[in-house]
Order: sequence, then structure tokens, then C-alpha cells
Amino acid sequence: MNAKKYHITLNGKVYEVEIEEVIEGVNDKNIEQKSQPQKTVAKPNVNSTGESITAPMPGTIVNVLVKPGQSVKKGQVVAVLEAMKMENEIVAPVDGKVEAVNVDKGQNVSLGDNLLEIA
Repeated sequence: MNAKKYHITLNGKVYEVEIEEVIEGVNDKNIEQKSQPQKTVAKPNVNSTGESITAPMPGTIVNVLVKPGQSVKKGQVVAVLEAMKMENEIVAPVDGKVEAVNVDKGQNVSLGDNLLEIA
């Protein structure tokens, strides 16, 4: 099963929430709930210039921690997205160089919006 992990800060404590996709024909008894403290790796979309990091959920960008031209390492926090009063760290899925930052602090984003690109 495909599992998406989100890094959530609640009352000063950091939690990792793993959400597994339910696929038709799969018994719900096979779904497990897990909670571990770790960073979330945003699922990249491959495009002609490299990796595009998209918003994993709708929310507001509360911080952008990188600039175009900056080198990043896999797992490095690149932005913070607030959703449902929880802050979610968006981290680089790969090592590379930030090619474009497509959001600003305070900007509202929708599920799937392109946040930034890494090459």
C-alpha cells in the first residue's frame, strides 16, 4: 500500500502521521496506524526540469526556508505548511539545487499546488 507521511507539531510536540491509501478490493483489516517522530518527505512529481514538490494538503505557507539557487539535501526542511492549525514540515525528497520557489509566506495553497522545484 502507498503510505503518505506527514510531520505535525501539536502543542509543541512533533508527531509523524502515516496515512495509507485505501485501494478498492483491499480488506480494511490490512490498514495499520503508525506514529513515529520523523520528518516528512514530500512526494515529488518529475517534470522536464527536475522534481516538483507539491502541497500534500490545502493550507497556508507559514515559512519558506530555501531560495532559488540554494543546494538542499534529501530530508532537509524546505517549507512549513499550516493545515487545520497544525504545522507540517515539507522536506526535500532528493538532493539537489532549488530551481524555483513558487510560493510566498502567507500564501494559501490547494492540494497538489506546485510549491517548489529541485533539479
